[in-house]
Amino acid sequence: MRIALAADHAGYALKQHLLAVVHTLGHDVTDLGTDSEAPVDYPDFAEKLGLAVREARVDRGVLLCGSGVGASVAANKIPGVRAAVCHDGYSAHQGVEHDDMNVLVLGARVIGPALADDLVKTFLAARYTHEERHERRLGKVKALERRWSKEQP
Repeated sequence: MRIALAADHAGYALKQHLLAVVHTLGHDVTDLGTDSEAPVDYPDFAEKLGLAVREARVDRGVLLCGSGVGASVAANKIPGVRAAVCHDGYSAHQGVEHDDMNVLVLGARVIGPALADDLVKTFLAARYTHEERHERRLGKVKALERRWSKEQP
């Protein structure tokens, strides 16, 4: 798969670690920044990663900030992005299997590298089930997005 990673300054160190993890798993990895621990604004990097997913330049993304919350909120403003903060394994795979989550968001000040490794591996190994109930619910999510987005199909 083609995987993009992006982070603000708080997530920079963990992003650097995870780039190697994702590469080792055999994925094509794109680093969308930031490139240091110098202060930056998380919405800028959430947008870069979200657009890469929306435009199908990558299949999935991993986004990091201090708590994961701000980056998740920002990424979800981009139509087609389904981002969630996950700090447990169940959510990391269930979000993909049931909700077709395409961006995993992690809080670098909340979890450490070992848990981040496990969550990324779990997220990347998970597959959307396409079960009828999940298709129906995802269809409703997409309808909400269309209804409340300035971009109409």
